[in-house]
Amino acid sequence: MKQLLLSSLVFLSIFCAQLTYAHTSSPQSKSRWLMHENFPSKFINPRNVEVWLPPGYNPSIRYPVLYVHDGQNVFNPSTSYTGIAWEIDSVAESLIAKGKIIPPIVVAVWNSPLRFLEYMPNKPAENIRQQLQQMGRAGEVISDNYLRFLVEELKPFIDKTYSTNPAPSSTFIMGASMGGLISLYAAMEYPHIFGGAACLSTHWPALNGVVVDHLQNSPPDPNKVRLYFDHGTINLDSLYHPFQQRVDAILTNAGFVMGDNMLTHKFEGADHNERAWRDRVYRPLLFLLGKSTD
Repeated sequence: MKQLLLSSLVFLSIFCAQLTYAHTSSPQSKSRWLMHENFPSKFINPRNVEVWLPPGYNPSIRYPVLYVHDGQNVFNPSTSYTGIAWEIDSVAESLIAKGKIIPPIVVAVWNSPLRFLEYMPNKPAENIRQQLQQMGRAGEVISDNYLRFLVEELKPFIDKTYSTNPAPSSTFIMGASMGGLISLYAAMEYPHIFGGAACLSTHWPALNGVVVDHLQNSPPDPNKVRLYFDHGTINLDSLYHPFQQRVDAILTNAGFVMGDNMLTHKFEGADHNERAWRDRVYRPLLFLLGKSTD
């Protein structure tokens, strides 16, 4: 009875979450940004969730949905911790105007002070625990809880509140650095939910590359998910190429086809920051949402 009451209170609080405009669109734009402040969860700490509706949003149309991590860095430079945002809204609006992509709804999920623990994949569990102990890192990895929040709480709310196409073929997830790791992990754990993942500057070296080992043993099904990867060559990104080559080989051996259901880009001279991701975010948008040229 107590558990039922708790579940009911969480459900009620989600649908009573404060809804405000995140920021005002320009007079030239017909897009809308909506903020769900302190979105509650029984799995993780509350956090802000921003939703971008494409130009001409029509409730009679079912839109694909792109979930993006580190949400405060996605749309608005004033909330980005570097003062530079990905500006996915502006990039998507430009691609839509050119007829390049299917108009999506973009859901930007803000991070928390527990970012590493929420974004570091839980599997392989024993290896993760050992690596954390060896590094003297405090806390327990809670990415499985974070994904349960996305899948069991946030996605049902988004699908009920907005006009979405809830099918896996129209549900995608994206992130950079540690956000790249959790995006891949989401596609591996929930291929019946997320039909595609975009992983920019994926931080493969995290905990000595245990995620790559897990990928080797449990690759995703190439018939269910599509995967985009990229990385630069400066600073942290300079570490990623050998890992990415191994990942590409693992996935190719598992049946993925480069240029079809998988794509990897290397950007010479690109750094590990929001400016670099902003400059190339059109690439994963085209991969996940691009209109067929047939």
